[in-house]
Amino acid sequence: MISQACFGELEAINISAILTMFDALNDIAFFVKDREGRYFGINRTMVRRCGVRDKEEVIGKTALDLFPQTLAETYFAQDRKVIDSGTSIDRHLELHIYPERGRGWCITRKMPLQDTQGRIIGLIGTSRDLGLPDDLNPAFREIAHIAEYIRENYQRNVCVKELADQAGLSLSQVERLFQKVFHHSPRQMLVQCRLSAARAIIDRQPDARIADIAYECGYTDHSAFSRQFKSVVGMSPTEYSRMASRAGT
Repeated sequence: MISQACFGELEAINISAILTMFDALNDIAFFVKDREGRYFGINRTMVRRCGVRDKEEVIGKTALDLFPQTLAETYFAQDRKVIDSGTSIDRHLELHIYPERGRGWCITRKMPLQDTQGRIIGLIGTSRDLGLPDDLNPAFREIAHIAEYIRENYQRNVCVKELADQAGLSLSQVERLFQKVFHHSPRQMLVQCRLSAARAIIDRQPDARIADIAYECGYTDHSAFSRQFKSVVGMSPTEYSRMASRAGT
């Protein structure tokens, strides 16, 4: 059920049919927010991701009310960018902390929602869980060894063009097949592997030097590592270390 209170012009939008459709998709969180970043409508996957029992516990709240502070601030800043500038966020790879099941990776999209006059009255978005690929897909066999190479050699300077040439494929073919099988690009897989490894190191050794972690995970510039870590994970490596330290005490 969608709450109709306190949402101004969004009340005129009937999204019940859309929510019903997205309720059937277990790996995609769907949400609609008003201009203040408050949830107006969500699907059941979004309910589970928030760690609550029903939609009414989320409706009317913002990310700041529902998620760990540092990550919530990142999500809320994304909302403000989309609503204030009218700029969409497309296929953004990010880390999410799930209730009772640890951390996971998502591909998030957010786009401004306009009324009939063209005014931005909120946003609409999806966040897709990146689970295991469909290894029964015929396309998987064409790129499986490329994906395996990236996962096993993320510490190196991986050149996807060279891997494509070795496989007898063009770079565009590899990109297309990756999107079809994994729902993200080879570059995003490399980033995911590197930052997953970095997160694992920090979880084990919260006091480890950021420069050492960066080097171990394939970065030659620790400042570039810190920027990418914050962009994707939602907090800096140092902030994540503090969180890991608190979790271990």
